[in-house]
Amino acid sequence: MVRIGVAGAAGRMGRAIIQAAQINADTEITIATEKAGSDVIGEDAGELAGIGALGVSVTDTLDGAGFDVLIDFTNPGATVTHAGYCRDAGKRMVIGTTGLEAVDRQRIADASNNVAIVLAPNMSVGVNLCFRLAELSAQTLGDDVDIEILEAHHRHKVDAPSGTALRLGAVIASALGRELPQCAVYGREGHTGARDRATIGFATVRAGDIVGEHTAMFAADGERVEITHRASSRMTFANGALRAALWVAEQDSGLFDMQDVLGLR
Repeated sequence: MVRIGVAGAAGRMGRAIIQAAQINADTEITIATEKAGSDVIGEDAGELAGIGALGVSVTDTLDGAGFDVLIDFTNPGATVTHAGYCRDAGKRMVIGTTGLEAVDRQRIADASNNVAIVLAPNMSVGVNLCFRLAELSAQTLGDDVDIEILEAHHRHKVDAPSGTALRLGAVIASALGRELPQCAVYGREGHTGARDRATIGFATVRAGDIVGEHTAMFAADGERVEITHRASSRMTFANGALRAALWVAEQDSGLFDMQDVLGLR
């Protein structure tokens, strides 16, 4: 039995992880946290997630907690702080937080020198399969196609493009020997001129309660290949995060992603 800590227990993903962990026979929730001053501090984590009492009260600190793996879908500042705590306490982490800057990633990488961390913009098994298919498509189609990445999420998502879309772009760019920061085009407006085939375009939609949709399009004259993933429930990501937690619990140290967890490398 792997003991799971959940950071951001009141969030959409936090609640889904609590639900999924209760169903999974190999995991149990032993701590659930929220930011200091939150209205849910002291509430039962199971009641908060809508599954009945678990006997685990939401707290605002990890101090003294007995857990094996912390699952974190919060925000960059909180995630980096939690990574430092887990490094010092010898606890493993699964991180699904998006919007991380280079300095945040470096601090997480530094922490992984001491403990094992899975960092992935998307925990879905299907999405991570799409990463591999996109890499293969780029390698096969090469520079003979125009590449566009389209993504859609709910109105509450605060970063754009999504971390998953950016990861798709990075995977494709790497397969083509390009650097994403140099070839990415984030939206178009006005008289933009003819498309430069060496670019990778991004289009973003924020609307309603869309859980998550991503398409990598490889368009040539006369045909196009599209790799699409549509998520209809956050439980997809929660179950993937628990799969990552069970895997990382067996690792000593290092920075990993879902490709490692799923054996897709």
